[in-house]
Amino acid sequence: MSNRPHAPPPHFIALDGREVDLLHWMYARSDIKQIHGNPEKVIAAIEEYHTKHNKLMNVGDVKGPTILEIIAQREPSLMIELGGYVGYSAVLFGSALKAHGGKLLSIEINPEMAAVANQLVELAGLRDNVHIMVGASHEVLEELVREKKELKEVELIFLDHWQKLYLPDLWLLEELGVLIPGKSMLVADNVIMPGAPDYLEWVKATPEEKKKLLENADVGIRRPKPELIYETVVPEFDTDFGKDGLAITKVL
Repeated sequence: MSNRPHAPPPHFIALDGREVDLLHWMYARSDIKQIHGNPEKVIAAIEEYHTKHNKLMNVGDVKGPTILEIIAQREPSLMIELGGYVGYSAVLFGSALKAHGGKLLSIEINPEMAAVANQLVELAGLRDNVHIMVGASHEVLEELVREKKELKEVELIFLDHWQKLYLPDLWLLEELGVLIPGKSMLVADNVIMPGAPDYLEWVKATPEEKKKLLENADVGIRRPKPELIYETVVPEFDTDFGKDGLAITKVL
């Protein structure tokens, strides 16, 4: 395990044009008026583009239902997403949260991706309960908790940015004291492909095992809390990109 990387690799934040092309393709559709204000139709249209034109790195219709089930069961007032990409998950989760008055905060480091996501959220009619912030995940989280004091607890958080940041950001959440035993849950995507072995090791370890891991870990300025007890399951899925999994973690 290592300290937080200074920045994701170039390919992580670089666009090849398909994300903006999705937006042009969406608004060129003959049924755009029928899509407007309908989250289900926005999601269906993104899926169509993904299937017929260019593959997109969305949570998709294979893993998505598992997270929707968690939202329905827990009914969080606020769900946080780290890594929003083009807004597929923001529309999917935002619509589910709206059913019980919940809201979604999506944190995306790439301003161009955030702009596409904002436009699709607007198209879906979810502007009132989905908010997209541009910035690095750790900077935005620290700002919300320490500076603005707008975030006191994390009910449900979806990690879907750069896998090497999963563990440093979890350590930050532990340090900030926003993970509430018996209430908080984390869902991490892509833990099998491309994989997040250090994150999985941490959320599956006992407090004693985590203390030993910290003896050789470079945590930098972070202050992890190994005494927190987690319960983690990793259901696996066959996706368009191969076998993948979600790490679903309860804070006990």
